[in-house]
Amino acid sequence: MTSNVGQNYPYSSETEAARAATIARLSAERDGLAATLATETSPVDASDRWWVYKCPTLGCAGLLHVAGFAHDLHAVYVVCDGTCGKTFLR
Repeated sequence: MTSNVGQNYPYSSETEAARAATIARLSAERDGLAATLATETSPVDASDRWWVYKCPTLGCAGLLHVAGFAHDLHAVYVVCDGTCGKTFLR
């Protein structure tokens, strides 16, 4: 399996409470993240669990957590909790 295909499969899942707590923590820790999420995403739908993905950034062992839905795109907006701190569309 190529790395591009492998990166699109979920790694794990987390509860809504864990997802929300992680996004709140990352937003508080990273300058500008809260503002970026406010301008680039819509809130997520009600759900008990959310997928978690492995970060595709070379050398980053972080996980990608759902932060919202991308405006004007059919994609989930995710934030890495690892050293790269990047955001991605899934």
